[in-house]
Amino acid sequence: MCEKIQETASWLRERMTTSPKTAIVLGTGLGQLASEITDTYEFPYQEIPNFPVSTVEGHAGKLIFGRLGGKDIMAMEGRFHFYEGYSMKEVTFPIRVMHELGIETLFVSNASGGMNPDFSIGDLMVITDHINFFPEHPLNGPNFPAGPRFPDMHEAYNSALISLADDIAAEKNIRLQHGVYVGVQGPTFETPAEYRMYRLMGGDAVGMSTVPEVIVACHCGIKVFGISIITDLGGFDVPAEVSHEDVQRAANAAQPKMTEIMREMIRRA
Repeated sequence: MCEKIQETASWLRERMTTSPKTAIVLGTGLGQLASEITDTYEFPYQEIPNFPVSTVEGHAGKLIFGRLGGKDIMAMEGRFHFYEGYSMKEVTFPIRVMHELGIETLFVSNASGGMNPDFSIGDLMVITDHINFFPEHPLNGPNFPAGPRFPDMHEAYNSALISLADDIAAEKNIRLQHGVYVGVQGPTFETPAEYRMYRLMGGDAVGMSTVPEVIVACHCGIKVFGISIITDLGGFDVPAEVSHEDVQRAANAAQPKMTEIMREMIRRA
């Protein structure tokens, strides 16, 4: 795997005309931020050596380089999921490549189901911590030289970046929630009982991504900021049906607020 990571990083480095220190992972229905990136050049995943290919509707499947908030950045428009049949090493492969390319800060976004009764559909939730319910751990196996065998996770989501997001949201009068993200395998949406269980365990929102990428980023020493768009609600008295299309529509509606915050964070960070 180390050889593949270096091969992919070398292939990209030979073609890169910028030097980004910041990367963004855009989840389901969150591709609008990509349109804000200027001076772009991009690579479809299928053209990049050793890269998996995104199979989920709403994930464009390309690596974008350019400028956002006055900074060089790289962005994944579409991620990879464990439920697609990829191993955790494949799901987190792009994060390893980012580290090889010199990325120091990672912004991750996702669409998630809310079970906090104070949440509403369309809310933005800054991730303050997570609970890992994936059946496979991304650091299983031989330790990568990028980090320690037993990485510390007491501050997986960088507190200074969270404070910066809060300041920007206050300035722009954007409502931000804070909460714990529960990462699960999927691909089924949660049952009402599962929503209630995750809530009792301390979760505020649940989704099928993000946690593996954040773990590997922390292992590599990359600072992380995470944000969820609450696209559906569950675990309350009246069960609500949800579809992938519903999730995409809710994510699309909330994108402008998320884009404004992340653009300004990158500018100031």
